[in-house]
Amino acid sequence: MMDFLYDLVQCLVALAAIAFIAVVLLAHVTAPMVDLTRHQQERTFPSSPGELALLPSLHDPASRELTVVVPAYNEELRMPSMLDEAMDYLETRQKRQPSFTYEVLVVDDGSSDKTTQVALQYTKKYGADKVRVLTLVKNRGKGGAVRMGTLSSRGRLILMADADGATKFADFEKVEAALEDISPKPDNMAITCGSRAHLEQDSVAQRSVFRTFLMYGFHFLVWFFCVRGIRDTQCGFKLFTREAALKTFSSLHVERWAFDVELLYIAQCFKIPIAEVAVNWTEIEGSKLVPVWSWLQMGRDLVIIRLRYITGAWKLESPRKTD
Repeated sequence: MMDFLYDLVQCLVALAAIAFIAVVLLAHVTAPMVDLTRHQQERTFPSSPGELALLPSLHDPASRELTVVVPAYNEELRMPSMLDEAMDYLETRQKRQPSFTYEVLVVDDGSSDKTTQVALQYTKKYGADKVRVLTLVKNRGKGGAVRMGTLSSRGRLILMADADGATKFADFEKVEAALEDISPKPDNMAITCGSRAHLEQDSVAQRSVFRTFLMYGFHFLVWFFCVRGIRDTQCGFKLFTREAALKTFSSLHVERWAFDVELLYIAQCFKIPIAEVAVNWTEIEGSKLVPVWSWLQMGRDLVIIRLRYITGAWKLESPRKTD
């Protein structure tokens, strides 16, 4: 009997080892490379009725104080309130502080609704120097949309802000102040992340035990495989210096929901300082995330991200211009 159990354990260990090796090999051979290519239509933006202008490059010197990148996928209904709040804040600040210059760059991630048309109404109202719309030919995912917008930014600082307006836009001043407080900034690189971690206990009280288990499981996987020291990696309100954005987004591979984690993993690999700041956040109806399924997908992605860097399938890239 003991011999049988011993043989069984050996077989199970061998099968587990084979399965692990198979997963590592699969993660390695299926690893996509950094894709910075653009369709011809993604090189321009509507500058006036019937006119197109070339988008700038993140490699160029900054010509604005702030760029706000807004990834948007089928957001014709939720985006207007977010843009109204953002434009009110930005216009008020510019009147109060004339040296403050900005642009808002809405990136339509291959929407099937009227997201582009809605955004262009703000271009018409405020001018194409302040509100620009980049429409992607096909859906890339939130990470892909944020990257395409970031690589077309003119700002000294670059803010990633979700189109649903879940984070109060005036909290930009909080992440801005935290960014300025970071010292030293190696090669002027620094990042601040808006955080909902202070709201976690309230959210736990409203969740089922199973969803709470998945949430904490995801947090553990983030900590174990990728990012240490950041309690909320997924809040869609992050501020980058131009130099930090160029360094991190040039190496980004993941284009869907787990892109935030890889982005912060890359930043920590490059030893870019990161601060976390509590922000006012309200859940907005209409989220594209399916809680249980999306968390499971992101958990899988975290394991794959780590494996692909460990095996050398993915490497940290030097910044290069998009094609």
